[in-house]
Amino acid sequence: DFCPDSFAERAADPAVRMIEVKLSQGAKPGRGGLLPGSKVTEEIAAIRGVPAGQVVISPPHHRAFSTPTELLAFVARLRELSGGKPVGIKLCVGDPADVLGIVKAMLERDALPDFITVDGSEGGTGSAPLEFSDSVGMPLREGLSLVHNALVGAGLRDRVAVAASGKIITGFHMVRALAIGADFCMSARAMMFALGCIQTLRCNTNKCPVGVATQRPSLAAGLDVEDKSERVRRYHDETVRSFLALIAAAGLRDPDELRPGHVWRRVDEVTAVNYAQIYPSLEEGVLLEDPIPQPLLADWARARADAFAASAGGPGPATVAP
Repeated sequence: DFCPDSFAERAADPAVRMIEVKLSQGAKPGRGGLLPGSKVTEEIAAIRGVPAGQVVISPPHHRAFSTPTELLAFVARLRELSGGKPVGIKLCVGDPADVLGIVKAMLERDALPDFITVDGSEGGTGSAPLEFSDSVGMPLREGLSLVHNALVGAGLRDRVAVAASGKIITGFHMVRALAIGADFCMSARAMMFALGCIQTLRCNTNKCPVGVATQRPSLAAGLDVEDKSERVRRYHDETVRSFLALIAAAGLRDPDELRPGHVWRRVDEVTAVNYAQIYPSLEEGVLLEDPIPQPLLADWARARADAFAASAGGPGPATVAP
């Protein structure tokens, strides 16, 4: 019901590739990427424009923009330069005021990304700092609910597609994400497992024993692309099939009919509640008029289109309590 038709049509075209501006990811919110020099082969060096063998650091800060307004201008520029390809942003929510600041910038400029990928703190990689992967960032369901409600409350939900990412492995995980507000799901971890990852946590050492995360020819030779690609395809197809079976079991004709009330969660030994109670939905356009709903009142007041929360003296990234 929410996914914009124009985005869906363009994304379905096999000749089209989406562009995603990564603000943060669930495995290491607030930390950039680092490609060890041992992985920078001649081929990668030519692509990245660096000398072979040199460490490549991708810092979390983007030089092209430093405010929500500038971010949207950058998105528009990428769309123009790419000939109209869908351009979106990816983030693991830290300070809710950052998300709301981006929404305020959308309203002020009437310029929107085609999609927003919400990554949860559950996201992972074997090279992520342990404290970051365990304790930093907002969990997927809470982050997804926030982004969905922010767009609904601003009257923009039908113009921006929302993707869910962060430990999406099973058909039920997809049902759960769509019930909260996602239009589609992205999965990396599950596909890596289907490809042969055995979680040795050596992703950053260039010594992956199964050949998945290495540039060493002797180790990469262990990855039979023809065989493993077929395993990935089968895993994908079976996961989607189980997702559709759950939709049918719920008595629904289409995934668009999923609502928070369709999913229940046990919160203690004697109590179970549905997601509509855990993740209440905002009414369309309520952020455009007073009074602002209490759950978002303080963060909406702090949110600014001309500055992200941290540079404006915000509380910083979300941390996950044990």
